[in-house]
Amino acid sequence: MDASVLAHVLRVMPPVTDPNVLVGFSTSDDAGVYRLGPDLAIALTVDFFTPIVDDPETFGAIAAANSLSDLYAMGARPITALAVAGFPEEGLDDSILSDIFAGGASVAAQAGISIIGGHTVKDREPKYGLCAVGVVHPDRIVRNSTAKAGDLLVLTKPLGTGILTTARRRDAIDDDDLADAIASMRTLNRAASDAMLSVGIDAATDVTGFGLIGHLREMTEGGGVGAEIDAAAVPVFDRTVELAGLGHAPAGSKTNLKRALALGTSFSSDVAEPLRLVLSDAQTSGGLLVAVPEDRAAALLDALARDGVNRAAIIGRITDERGVRVR
Repeated sequence: MDASVLAHVLRVMPPVTDPNVLVGFSTSDDAGVYRLGPDLAIALTVDFFTPIVDDPETFGAIAAANSLSDLYAMGARPITALAVAGFPEEGLDDSILSDIFAGGASVAAQAGISIIGGHTVKDREPKYGLCAVGVVHPDRIVRNSTAKAGDLLVLTKPLGTGILTTARRRDAIDDDDLADAIASMRTLNRAASDAMLSVGIDAATDVTGFGLIGHLREMTEGGGVGAEIDAAAVPVFDRTVELAGLGHAPAGSKTNLKRALALGTSFSSDVAEPLRLVLSDAQTSGGLLVAVPEDRAAALLDALARDGVNRAAIIGRITDERGVRVR
């Protein structure tokens, strides 16, 4: 749902007063965190959506990786998950749902966990995802609201999955053009999380439905800081900017850009509209956006590369001046 709609409807939610709630929804973080004891907390998240690719096994795998990403962004280690699914009563063979579940289970196995239950409902359009649970030490939670001025911003996966999958649904590109993005979406953010934890960073989030600019704004607003982005440094999948210029940005990406502009995000005049859409593109199973002290940035990139995260890049920095500026 649009962030402004969520902000409106969540106003009825009472404030969280339980002292064991270490992370709630007040800072729009990636998972809730609840303390069980002095050395143990659980991180909880749920995410599900409609198919973005034709192959059901691939859809299930991408959805599972996307769900687990919230835990990795918090520095948590997944321990188990429940599946959430909707499927029509007629019109689709139930073997499709089996393949979706199989895809999700395969990615869960890569994360070292089992899916131990779940819930299904009848729905005209298929939907699938996970309610995932992880563990983290209460003193080692990675939040999205603790970035510091001077931190460099590192993005661990290219942008453009929303634009590319939309273009494929419209037959504007073929399967080969989408293959790189599918491989990225199926890839867990576990290696990226391990790297950032090994180096020591100030804040992180994952880039999903609100796009890079939207999730960066959550990071800056939560921390009372600002950010500058070098658009040319942002990793982007091949043909993404071209396809955005041809009108293949999904509605969610356009909404993200409109909201970014309404909230005061500034773009220099040489950042053209297609690139602005890419920076606002609604991602599925995107990378981690990490705020790292400048003197640890090189070590983080080295650690990411050693763990096979080969397209990570420094894309900007955290500033004292509030707001997000893109040059």
